[in-house]
Amino acid sequence: MRILRAADHKRMPWKNGGGETVEIAVSPEDAGLAGFDWRVSMATVATDGPFSIFPGIDRTLAILDGNGMVLDIEGSAPALLTTASDPLAFPADIPVAARLQDGAITDLNVMTRRNGLAHALSQIEVDGGKIVPLSSTTSLFLCHSGTLSFRWNDETGGLAAGDALLIENAAGTELKIDGDAKCYLASIITG
Repeated sequence: MRILRAADHKRMPWKNGGGETVEIAVSPEDAGLAGFDWRVSMATVATDGPFSIFPGIDRTLAILDGNGMVLDIEGSAPALLTTASDPLAFPADIPVAARLQDGAITDLNVMTRRNGLAHALSQIEVDGGKIVPLSSTTSLFLCHSGTLSFRWNDETGGLAAGDALLIENAAGTELKIDGDAKCYLASIITG
């Protein structure tokens, strides 16, 4: 288990050069944009435009802040994503264009290599105490806003806005959290 502090997240340009991304975690560690098995990042989208293409990758997107954006995904009807929307999964190797609704947004992006990995992303509201079952081997728990304390097995700690908790060998365990926060759980599934 590792706490990944917001101040330590890696900032880097988008693959297509159209903006900046904040990398929360990647596997293998220090993998580049062409060589990762999985990656969790945040990005600010300030203008309409195309998404970067990632061959062999599946992606899920959630809106963290802002008034939302419409995704035009090849072969699908346009999809409006807002902070109230469920995360949206789609292939990262087909053309996708974003149209902002009203100003810039910040999104959360989870990507896994299709050959051998999958993922799930869920939003979790914390208002008091909560127990979150962990079903995948690798779990990343992001505190987007607010603060919380946690207990996993015999380890305890706290997360502030932007901090994340990366738990390996998590399957079949529980994360106990207490606080007032909006969070996201990314589950990386092997198989």
